[in-house]
Amino acid sequence: MADATTAERTTSRRKSGDAGPFDRELTHATPAARWREWMMRVEAVIFASTEPVSRETLARVVGDECSVDLLIDDLREELRDRPYEIVSVAGGFQHRTRVSYGPAIRAAAVPTRSASAALSQHEAAVIMAVGYFQPVTRGELSKIFGKEISRDTIASLKTAGFLASGPRSPTPGAPYTYVTTKHFLSAFGFETLRDLPDMEALEDAGLLNRYAEVDTDRGMDAQDGEDLIEDGEV
Repeated sequence: MADATTAERTTSRRKSGDAGPFDRELTHATPAARWREWMMRVEAVIFASTEPVSRETLARVVGDECSVDLLIDDLREELRDRPYEIVSVAGGFQHRTRVSYGPAIRAAAVPTRSASAALSQHEAAVIMAVGYFQPVTRGELSKIFGKEISRDTIASLKTAGFLASGPRSPTPGAPYTYVTTKHFLSAFGFETLRDLPDMEALEDAGLLNRYAEVDTDRGMDAQDGEDLIEDGEV
């Protein structure tokens, strides 16, 4: 019997569960077909992931000379007229429903993947305050809000993955400090800590005490906060 064709062998491997080595380069395909396949691979990975996907991760499914950023640009162009888009968030890429379709989703009352939607206004404000002043202690947060921030609130936000323990404070007693996580950036749609909104908006809403005496000089700037996340402190 004549040898099976390449297509037949590929079909046989798929049916048996043995797909063989993953072909990243696709050298057998035409340039246009290769680019199209890379686009679909990247979109499939982003769609399947529950967290933002980094460039380094996406690079595992495309050729060595392929530009992930150019693929993302082409995908965004294709999705221009769709109700969802690919956004840059928390150092990676993620599928998100366009804001303009928010009312339709709320009217449908379907479960969503949005972690921030389950937060109370107070919890969201606490997370944002940590984002501005991190690393910050619970006592300092209480000063910022003008009322005590309970241990239960901090514990709940840590369990949900929004906050993590930071370095010990140099103040007497060396209390724990708290910092935000990459999950916080993802849930709130921020690419980096530099995307945090103006603090005055929280003050004007009465969620922060603008007269609180807090040692803001000890807090981190946006780049310091990113470094703390990258260094694995969170």
